[in-house]
Amino acid sequence: MNAYQLWISFYTMLRRDIVRMFRIWVQTFLPSVVTSVLYFTIFGTILGSQIGDRQGVSYMTFVVPGLVMLAIVTTSYANTSFMFFASKFFARSIDEILVSPTPPWLLIAGFAGGGVVRGVLVGTLVLIVSVFFTGLHLAIHNILVILAFATLTALVFSLAGLVNGIYAKSIDGINIVPTFVLTPLVYLGGIFYSIHTLPDWWQAITYANPLFYLVNGFRYGFLGMADVSLAISTGILFGMIVVLVAINWYFIKTGLGLRQ
Repeated sequence: MNAYQLWISFYTMLRRDIVRMFRIWVQTFLPSVVTSVLYFTIFGTILGSQIGDRQGVSYMTFVVPGLVMLAIVTTSYANTSFMFFASKFFARSIDEILVSPTPPWLLIAGFAGGGVVRGVLVGTLVLIVSVFFTGLHLAIHNILVILAFATLTALVFSLAGLVNGIYAKSIDGINIVPTFVLTPLVYLGGIFYSIHTLPDWWQAITYANPLFYLVNGFRYGFLGMADVSLAISTGILFGMIVVLVAINWYFIKTGLGLRQ
C-alpha cells in the first residue's frame, strides 16, 4: 500500500468510529459527564468541605485532575474494546480488514485513534463541568504536560481496550476486565487522595499501580505538584504504550483471538 492508500484506510476506520460516537452522543458522552457531576458534588462539595485543603489547594481543586483522568481512562478503554468486539462478532467487518493489505500497525492506529478522540473529548467536557464547581480558580501549571498526559493516557487505555476486544469471546469478556481490573486500579490510583496520607504498607501497594503515575503526571500539569517525579510518570507512560503496541501487533499478526 502506498501512503495515500494507508491514509484512506486509517481515515475510514477513524471516521466510522467518530461518526458513530457523535450519532449516539447520549450514550458516548453524556454518561461520563453525569457521573462526573455526581463525583464533584459528593467528593468535592460535600466531603471536600469537611476534608479541607490538600497540599495547599482546596480538596475540590485537588480531585479535578483525577476525575478528568478517570473519565479519559474509562471511556477510551470502553470505546476501543467495544468497537473491535462489535467489528469482530456483530458486523464482521474485521474480516474484510484482515484480508486486505492493511498492515497490523495501521489497524491498531485506526481502532485506537477512535478511543483517543473519545477519551480526550470526554475529558474536556468533564474539565468544563469542573469550572462550575471550582469557579475559575483551577490552576494550569503546564498546558503541554496536561495535553501530553491526556492524549497519551487515552492512547494507553485505547490500546488496552484493543487487547480486550481482540481476545474477548463474548460480551461478558468485554465487561469483566473493567469491573475486576480497571475499576480497582482507577480508585486506588490516587484520584481522591495523596499517597502521603496512606500508611507505609499501602503506599507500597499504590506504587505498584501504573495508573497512579498517570494521575500524578496529569495533576502536575494542573497544580505543579505530584507525589512522584514527572520523569518517572512519563517513563512509565511510554513504557506502557510500547508494551501494549507490541501485544496488539502480535495478536493481529498471528491472528490470535481473531481467526475463528
